[in-house]
Amino acid sequence: MERGGRASSNLAIDNMHARNLKKSQLGGVVFVCTNNTIRECLLKQLFGLPGQHFSYVKNIDPGLPLFLFNYSDRKLYGIYEAASSGQMNINPYGWTSDGAQRTPYPAQVQIHVRLQCQPLREEQFKPIIADNYYNHNQFWFELDHVQTSKLMSLSASLALSPGTSVLTQKIEKWGNISQPGPLTKSRVQDEGCNLPASEIDYTDNSSTKSDSTHLASSDVDNQRGKDQLDVTAVEQEEKELIFKKLQELALRSEPQASSLRDGTEDSPPMHDMHLEEKASAEEQMGSEEKNDDNPGTFCQSTISQLVQGMEELKAFRTEQTLKMGLLEQKLVEAEEQIQQLKDRCMMLESMSNPSKEDIDETVNNLFEEEQLDPSDAIHLMGGYDGESWLSTFSLYFPSQDVMKSLRPMSSVRSYASVVQFHEELYVFGGGNGQLWYDTVESYNPANDQWTPHPSLTKKKGSLAGATLNEKIFAIGGGNGVECFADVEMLVIDIGKWIPTRSMLQKRFALAAVELNGVVYATGGFDGSDYSKYCNMPFLLFHH
Repeated sequence: MERGGRASSNLAIDNMHARNLKKSQLGGVVFVCTNNTIRECLLKQLFGLPGQHFSYVKNIDPGLPLFLFNYSDRKLYGIYEAASSGQMNINPYGWTSDGAQRTPYPAQVQIHVRLQCQPLREEQFKPIIADNYYNHNQFWFELDHVQTSKLMSLSASLALSPGTSVLTQKIEKWGNISQPGPLTKSRVQDEGCNLPASEIDYTDNSSTKSDSTHLASSDVDNQRGKDQLDVTAVEQEEKELIFKKLQELALRSEPQASSLRDGTEDSPPMHDMHLEEKASAEEQMGSEEKNDDNPGTFCQSTISQLVQGMEELKAFRTEQTLKMGLLEQKLVEAEEQIQQLKDRCMMLESMSNPSKEDIDETVNNLFEEEQLDPSDAIHLMGGYDGESWLSTFSLYFPSQDVMKSLRPMSSVRSYASVVQFHEELYVFGGGNGQLWYDTVESYNPANDQWTPHPSLTKKKGSLAGATLNEKIFAIGGGNGVECFADVEMLVIDIGKWIPTRSMLQKRFALAAVELNGVVYATGGFDGSDYSKYCNMPFLLFHH
């Protein structure tokens, strides 16, 4: 993906290739450019990416470290930092040929230089962000804190000396007073006096740059071989050159100022000035006529007034750009809310106006349920399906081959015992494959609810259960280590399980049943062998 230029297929980045770091995890961001767009990025002190990258550009706060990757030379420039929050359309017309179209790179942030360094070659920085590369020459632009710290340390080791002159230093020096559009040399001469060198066609690479710009650049370039020259001396020399140029401009404007005072102005009309600026300049010239005949003072006053006017226009344009970005964000949010409301309305309409097929299916289900007799059903509780332990509870109707699901038990349970008592189903003991239970719960079909009851005297499973004389009996079972001959009974009035007479032998995985007031226990495993008396039931209790 390319920022500030034409996009090409080999630079395209899909949303799926974003790291989606949280704001707290975001340590820095890499923006991109080409040889054709790096000048505009640094001159306007503005970086941008396509709109789909706003998901993380919006997490940028002032001060966050930034880097600029040039796709043309595959080098990483830095170190920059955010001068604003990440926003949409700070400059809605950036990186377009004539400013007549909307920018294709609206996810933007204003920047300034933190430390000017030599650019890093890809073989230098690639090992640091190796995890970000998702193919041979493309990588994610989000950096975590560790990656950012390592990149900053590597770049800082290649920091440029204070006197070094590069494109970004020039832009940083003059960018603060540059105007939105380039001013040609002829335009400045038409207005009667020249502006500072930084205002004169800075973005043009041709020979139309002002002499003062060439002189300033030459002076700075000459410092490369003089490492001992102090930066303050360089800046002072540049100021003296600028002042000298202003004096020359004042002297050249003297004949023109005299002709204005005599009312015989011969200079061409100032078509490029706004009417307000022209009126203000004429008023200022009249004031200068009365108070001071020095043309140099007159020209300097005009320059200051023009610069102040341009600063006000730039501030107004920035404010309008911010407002436009906020409005566009609100428009996107409003469209999302409208879509959500449409989806909800469609869902409500479908619920309030069910189709004929839905109605027929509902009627058929109700009719089938009315035809089902619970006394004809087989109760299926818990168990193991080969993959997981279950807490499900269902009724199976063999006559109609129908399964009906009911409210599940409070926990998974297998190898438990079940008895019916007072129209409720009591489930006790069992386990989950790792632990054995002593818990007891009952199901009430009238309200489809499970109710807990007092626990058994010990944890066990594969036991048997039966009811007799308003009591529930838990018979035998085991815990995986030993088998039990114990018998205990739940007395509802007392609310606890009470041990009673044990069986004559241990029985694990046995069966029990009440018949004609007698409880029979049969079969099972005694710890070493299965019972040889499985056909001879053992009498436990008699009413």
